[in-house]
Amino acid sequence: MILDLLFPNRCVGCNRIIEADILVCGLCYSHINFTHYDYFNNNPVKEKCNLLFPAENAYALMQFEEESLSRKVIHELKYKSREKTGKILAEWVTERLDFKDLKPDLFASVPLHPKKLRKRGYNQLHLFTETLSQFYKIPFDHNLIKRNHNTRAQALKDKKHRIESSNIFSLSQPVSGKHILIIDDVFTTGNTVSSIAWEILNADSNKVSILVIAVDL
Repeated sequence: MILDLLFPNRCVGCNRIIEADILVCGLCYSHINFTHYDYFNNNPVKEKCNLLFPAENAYALMQFEEESLSRKVIHELKYKSREKTGKILAEWVTERLDFKDLKPDLFASVPLHPKKLRKRGYNQLHLFTETLSQFYKIPFDHNLIKRNHNTRAQALKDKKHRIESSNIFSLSQPVSGKHILIIDDVFTTGNTVSSIAWEILNADSNKVSILVIAVDL
């Protein structure tokens, strides 16, 4: 209680004091540019994915624009040690995304390189993924995807330097006959999810879908 008085929770957008379990005030929330994409039909993320690999479905929660509130939210999640932001963002997803009777078999979050994980202290996607898993009753595996090389975050590169890299990821175990939903924070060029997708698709009879918190196309 004393900490709440000394360091009250503040809105990411306007710095107004807000309740402890929310991220933004009601006014700022209304200014977030949610995508309203249809997970099952064509949308900009799915179209971009299909240029790189065959994607079953794709969804992005928000637009990731320069100087936007969604950008501030992502930076809170990744760089401000506010891991609980992942839970709130997952709740925003559950309010908008219905898998109906076509649920994927498994959620797989994009990993951090161990060096970056030690520095940050947490993977920003873990609580997000776990919250979705609990809501949709779909299992998750944080260890299925292994990052082999430490690379600079796509969101911190300008578009000119977001180039495709190979052999960044591998699978920790064989997978076959599964529909796997790859979960990432920001979709830019699609190179990260494409590298992972092909590791999954190269195995027998697998399918891949994509869910990202924000899209920057």
